[in-house]
Amino acid sequence: MPPPTLKTTAPPPTLSRALILLLAVTCGLAVGNAYAAQPLLADLAAAFAIDPAAAGAVVTVTQLGLATGLVLVVPLGDLLDRRRLIVAQLGAGATALLLVACATSRPVLLAAMALVGLSSVVTQVIVAHVATLSSPEHRGRAVGTVTGGVVTGILLSRTAAGALGALAGWRSVYLASALTTLVVAGLLLRALPRMPRHEAAAAAGTAARPSYLGLLRSTFALFARMPLLRVRGALALLAFAVFSTLWTGLALALADGPHHLSSGAIGLFGLAGAAGAVAAVRAGRLADRGHGRATTGAALALLVASWPLIALLDASLVALAAGIVVLDLAVQAVHVTSLSLLVDAAPLARSRVTAAYMVCYSAGSAGGSLAATELYATAGWTAVCVQGAALSLGALALWASPPRRERGGGASLTPGLTAGYGRRRPAGSRWCLRRSASAWRRASSARPGTR
Repeated sequence: MPPPTLKTTAPPPTLSRALILLLAVTCGLAVGNAYAAQPLLADLAAAFAIDPAAAGAVVTVTQLGLATGLVLVVPLGDLLDRRRLIVAQLGAGATALLLVACATSRPVLLAAMALVGLSSVVTQVIVAHVATLSSPEHRGRAVGTVTGGVVTGILLSRTAAGALGALAGWRSVYLASALTTLVVAGLLLRALPRMPRHEAAAAAGTAARPSYLGLLRSTFALFARMPLLRVRGALALLAFAVFSTLWTGLALALADGPHHLSSGAIGLFGLAGAAGAVAAVRAGRLADRGHGRATTGAALALLVASWPLIALLDASLVALAAGIVVLDLAVQAVHVTSLSLLVDAAPLARSRVTAAYMVCYSAGSAGGSLAATELYATAGWTAVCVQGAALSLGALALWASPPRRERGGGASLTPGLTAGYGRRRPAGSRWCLRRSASAWRRASSARPGTR
């Protein structure tokens, strides 16, 4: 009887450098849409008669929409053709941006902002797609490049939104974003390669498609089965609560006395954090080389060190700018390192593990923004800085005492990772090597004269 033959699938298409850069720009645009409101908070509060103490609700609603998309939309990347999913999300985002630009009442504005957040999770689908189509030795670098686009989008969206809002009004910001999003969607429709079958089915050698509810259940099951995800998710929650604390509180403080800066001037501070984009690529390369834990520790130490500089807002804008550079570099280095480790540890569930991780990110962003708004209204800028420093110290303390299985920082941390939808599969070649070595030792000990 001839030995059974294994089904093989064609190797996935690869990504050119130009396409990676286009995807990085797309990520920057999509995530920038979710953060563009921060330098416009004073203008939005005036246009819709929102109390300044409650203006942070616009950012919070956007982050809640983003969290909903992470749970309900991003896992679909392990089930559907990511090319179509990405283009569809960009089309939905353009529609939501037009609704914001045309909003005439507070409920319409908040609903449209929630839809903007919901569609902005296209960045996470793109990250999983890039990780899938990249070779293992360049995966961290490619993920870092795309995430660098996210960093740039977050930072420069504030600058661009503030400048355009000061020049032509806040509605022009969302009209311009809608048009640009449609153009990028058309480019990606032509340039993105197709994935003929979802990864889990291809790896299992079957064309069976799991149910949508099974897909969502397996996403949350990853928290129970991946110690690495639990630790990195907690770090993301704390780091992005710090990030949102800074930028929400800063927009309110600079618009208030004694500075009274316009939205355009506030947006210029986004340029101070551009070094974070450089750190994003470098952190991915360090993760590829096995230095993920050390990179994370150094970044968290910088995060703590940034707050004494940021607290000098009223004394020195130069010190503030230096603190912003350090804080953004630190947060994004932690983020890129975590994403690189997670997508490498979950080769058959990249969209789901990205979604699970980013739920923690979104929860931290929303909570930090809301708390910073309340603290500034009641206790001022010093209280906002105390919150940011306390959260930074909490993240550093978590890193300093990780669970034992997180210490290695690489793909071998999760040998029992869920690869399919309800079944547990070994996660990588190291598991196979350990099994083979154990079998060899048992066979050797059974033979006389063998050590």
